[in-house]
Amino acid sequence: MLRDHGGGLDAAIAQHGGARDDWLDLSTGINPLPYPVGALDQGAWTALPDRAAQNALTRAARSFWQVPDDAAILAAPGASSLIARLPGLAKAGQVHIPAPTYNEHAAGFAAHGWTVTAKIPPCPDARVIVHPNNPTGHFYGADDLGAPLTVIDESFCDIAPMRSLVAHAIRPGHIVLKSFGKFWGLAGLRLGFAIGPAPLIAQLQEMLGPWPVSGPALAIGARALGDHPWAEATRDRLATDAARLDRLMQGAGAEVTGGTALFRLYRVDNARHWQDRLASHRILGRIFPYADDLIRLGLPAPHGWAQIERAL
Repeated sequence: MLRDHGGGLDAAIAQHGGARDDWLDLSTGINPLPYPVGALDQGAWTALPDRAAQNALTRAARSFWQVPDDAAILAAPGASSLIARLPGLAKAGQVHIPAPTYNEHAAGFAAHGWTVTAKIPPCPDARVIVHPNNPTGHFYGADDLGAPLTVIDESFCDIAPMRSLVAHAIRPGHIVLKSFGKFWGLAGLRLGFAIGPAPLIAQLQEMLGPWPVSGPALAIGARALGDHPWAEATRDRLATDAARLDRLMQGAGAEVTGGTALFRLYRVDNARHWQDRLASHRILGRIFPYADDLIRLGLPAPHGWAQIERAL
């Protein structure tokens, strides 16, 4: 199954020219002002990750996301590594994945022999909801849960913690995914989490094997998840910047049609034309193979606003 992603800056440079430092990559939904990592103890790099470091990260995650006491938490080397393994938790059947959405889930289930459908069947064997959805920004609710295996991908939900469905992670067959690459802007750290009933989490843990998360990721994750003031200030900044980008795009003739505070979705007359127009100013946007009138843009770092204004 085709895996269609943002990114691909190297290909854009090859087609449109320029050096990497000339470009704004707005094709992803990654916070452009990442969490300030700071210095790490040398042992995080040189020693095998120990139980104390893993427990510290789990405690910070449980507090930050208000995880129910009866739910288990598993840290993993990125949410993508979990997405690839989740279909193996149950016998292959029919999985409902509402479209359009992030297509890695469909690829993962298909690779495990599942039948993927975007139209909800009467009694699906599994269901995946991306909450809020990428790229539309749609939030789901408790009524959308309940399949024998239910995956709730909350990779972008840290912009709106009050909308989280993590309280349902104690339900049999329900797993909530969290990503560290989006809200904290540390995609290269490769850190993700699965939250759910202990038996399911134990299955996932066995699939991952020992020491799935590096020492630096354990240390940085615990530090960041404990920094609640940074998270609150970041939510405010992202909301302000998202509104600013909307005003610029609307002024250029685009219509806001969805998104979150980490990425915006616009309806335009010709998405390919808009992508090429932005690329001529060294800005990489995201368009989709299923729609010729939609373009998605992430948020720029402070130095990038002038470049966007010139392009528009």
